[in-house]
Amino acid sequence: MLSILTGSLLISLLHAIIPNHWLPVLAIGRKENWSLSETTKVTFIAGLAHVLSTVIIGIVLGIIGAELQKSIEQFAGVIAPAILILLGFYFIQQHYRHHHFHINKHQLENKQKSKLITALVLAMFLSPCMEIEGYFLLAGTKSRWFLFSMVIMYSVISLGGMLLWIRLAYKGLIKLNWHSLEHNAGIITGLILIATGIVSFLIS
Repeated sequence: MLSILTGSLLISLLHAIIPNHWLPVLAIGRKENWSLSETTKVTFIAGLAHVLSTVIIGIVLGIIGAELQKSIEQFAGVIAPAILILLGFYFIQQHYRHHHFHINKHQLENKQKSKLITALVLAMFLSPCMEIEGYFLLAGTKSRWFLFSMVIMYSVISLGGMLLWIRLAYKGLIKLNWHSLEHNAGIITGLILIATGIVSFLIS
């Protein structure tokens, strides 16, 4: 459980820092002259939609993992860690193709505020964090309690991180190379997934 918890914690923290979900909201907010309060509120609503879709898929995968563990003896010890390792290689490969979720700011220009927020929320809901889903699958093989603990941890860290970074960036308190961070997130995510899969296999 420790390896799963550590891996999912690192992915959740990384996911909260990666700017591709909250930086477009900041850019749009500045363009539309939103206040910090308005920008934070929209980030919360859009982030909540993103977390919700991720968690729904995660709970379903966790339940599937629990059922597979009952019928396949080596699922938690061999198959599930192998899935994490394969996912890790997949995200590393995606890094070199630079495929990641982006909100198309040009498509959001010249929209009414209500339509703008609706478009942002819909875009975030339809882009769940697939990097964390393998951990939910593996968590389901342990216990329902462990699965829901991970759901809460991911939700709090992801949403809380988005709100923290949006406020810091709005005030100009952080100045980082966001493109470089986003671009290298695939490699970091992939390595975390691979490491978790190997550790889970070795200690099972």
